[in-house]
Amino acid sequence: MSYEAEFAASLWLYSPGGWHFVTVPEEHAPSVAYAFGRTPVDAEVDGHAWRTSVWREKSGRTILAVPRAARGAKAHGDEVRVRLRFATL
Repeated sequence: MSYEAEFAASLWLYSPGGWHFVTVPEEHAPSVAYAFGRTPVDAEVDGHAWRTSVWREKSGRTILAVPRAARGAKAHGDEVRVRLRFATL
């Protein structure tokens, strides 16, 4: 069984490290997580697709790391369009 979610989200910067993330809205977060709170996903941000994982933090929030290749010139505070495809839930 597969599940797909699409939503708009604002990029945020994790510092230190310089990684950019989006928060997956609770209604689109996977109901299960695997080792280290990660769930495999096919992600697409503004048309750039790649295979990765989303993960659930200890706080319960689910996040997606967005690499530079996917976000282009966008940075902290900019809005992106996200599509997630979960193979199994």
